[in-house]
Amino acid sequence: MKNFLILFVLATVLSTVFTSCENDKKAEAIETEAITFTKEGEVFLIKSSGDTLQRLDVELAETDYEHQTGLMYRDSMEDNQGMLFIYTSERNRSFYMKNTYIPLDIIYYDADSSLVSIQKNATPRDETSLPSEDPAQYILEINGGLSDQWGIEKGDKFSFKTTD
Repeated sequence: MKNFLILFVLATVLSTVFTSCENDKKAEAIETEAITFTKEGEVFLIKSSGDTLQRLDVELAETDYEHQTGLMYRDSMEDNQGMLFIYTSERNRSFYMKNTYIPLDIIYYDADSSLVSIQKNATPRDETSLPSEDPAQYILEINGGLSDQWGIEKGDKFSFKTTD
């Protein structure tokens, strides 16, 4: 009987401790920092005629991790900002909008910087595949609707430079 009583008291104490810790975890709110824009370069959107349409400040996505996360978890982006994805080779590419909170125009460029296709007004948080029509090496993401507003079309080009 004495062993039973000791086990009962021990079980009650442990149960209280674990329940107390669990409740503390539930009450604790996890705060995350907002992701802010970091200018790493400039992109110039150029009509096939040679006229410059627009200059954008851009963040660069060059690593596998940056390619995978892109503009995820962002609440907004200025109209003069974007993200330029840079790959080492040209091939068919496909993006999706998982954990992306703002509508985007996804613009695919080939190795010589010619626009090959645009996925317009991609729906936030949608996991539908948004492929390029032809092989692409560079992808520019801008706010949804801007490609129409600026008159960007197939055959246009871009140039970019990194900031030091």
